[in-house]
Amino acid sequence: MSFFGHLEALRWHLMRSALAVVVFSVIAFWKFSLIYNGVIMGPFHPNTFWTFRMMCRIGDYFHADGFCVTKINATLISTGVGDQFLLQLNSSIMIGIICAIPYILWELWRFIKPALHEKEIKAASGFVFYASALFVVGILFGYYILAPESIAFLADYSVSPDIHNTFTVGSYLSILSTVTLITGIVFELPIFIYILASIGLLTATFMRKTRRYAIVIIMIVGAIISPSPDILTTTIATVPLFILYEVGIMVASVVEKKRLKAHEDLMAS
Repeated sequence: MSFFGHLEALRWHLMRSALAVVVFSVIAFWKFSLIYNGVIMGPFHPNTFWTFRMMCRIGDYFHADGFCVTKINATLISTGVGDQFLLQLNSSIMIGIICAIPYILWELWRFIKPALHEKEIKAASGFVFYASALFVVGILFGYYILAPESIAFLADYSVSPDIHNTFTVGSYLSILSTVTLITGIVFELPIFIYILASIGLLTATFMRKTRRYAIVIIMIVGAIISPSPDILTTTIATVPLFILYEVGIMVASVVEKKRLKAHEDLMAS
C-alpha cells in the first residue's frame, strides 16, 4: 500500500472511532438524568456512595472516627447562563470517549495488524483485551478510590471559618473527570512497557537498575493524579503504580526472553 493509501485507511479508522464517540455521547446525553444522579453526583453523596460506606465500616472496625466521611462540606452552584447545558454536553462527550476506548483500541489494532508478521500478530493478539481491561480497571480505581478521597479532602479543607466552600459545578466535574480519565491512562503502563520492550527500546534489566528513579517518578505521578495533598490519598494512588511497574518488569522480561530465543533460532538455522 502506498503512503497515501495508508493515510486513506487511517482516515477511515479515525472516522469510525469518532462515530463511536458520537454514538456513545448521544446515548449519554439522552440518558443524562440517570447518569448525573447515579454516576456524576455519586461521590458527592457519602451516605449512598460505596467508597464512603466502606470507609465508614473500616473506620468502625479500627475505631478511627476520622476515617468515616458522612458529609461533603460544600455547595455546588452554576454561575453562568449556559453552565448547566455545558455540564450536560461536556459530561456526555467525556462519557462517550471513555465508553468508546475499547472500540478505538480495536480500530488501532486493525490499522496496525496488516504491517505485522504472523508471529508478531500472535504475540500481540490480546492487545485490545488487555489494554481495554487495564483502562477499565484504571477508570474504576480513579472513580471509586481517588476521586472521592480528593473531593472529600478539598471540600472539607478551609483556611478560615469565614470562607465557605461553594464550588461551581464545572470545577467539580473537572476534578472528577480529570482524575478518572488520567488514572485510566496511567494504568496502561504495562502495555506501554510491552510496546517499548518489543521494539527493543526497553529491557527488564534496565528497569530493575533504574527502579529507584522510577519510584521517585511514580510518587510524582501519584501526587499529580491525586489532587488532594494528604498522605493517605497519595499513598493509595502510588501503590497500584508500583505494582504496575513490577508487572511491567515481568512483561519486559518475557518479551526479552522471546526475542533472545528468536535470535538463537535464527542463528541456529
